[in-house]
Amino acid sequence: MLAISFLTSPLIGLAADQKKDAKPKPYTLKTCIVSGEKLGEMGKPVEYVHEGREIKFCCKDCIKDFKKDPAKFVKKIEEAEAKAKKG
Repeated sequence: MLAISFLTSPLIGLAADQKKDAKPKPYTLKTCIVSGEKLGEMGKPVEYVHEGREIKFCCKDCIKDFKKDPAKFVKKIEEAEAKAKKG
């Protein structure tokens, strides 16, 4: 049992390292997905990575709101990106 955990632990560490090195999908919108404010109007945008996707917010408070229902906001981002590609 000890030998198995000893042999597999480096693999677990390697998998974790690969996730950290992977570049997140860039945030292409010009506004905060939570508040709708134009990014940069309230200072430097706050960057956050959620499930391999970079998200930019106008302020730290918006991250708290995002974390309450991330699926809702990710869907809004995807819809806005799809609309931008069509337009």
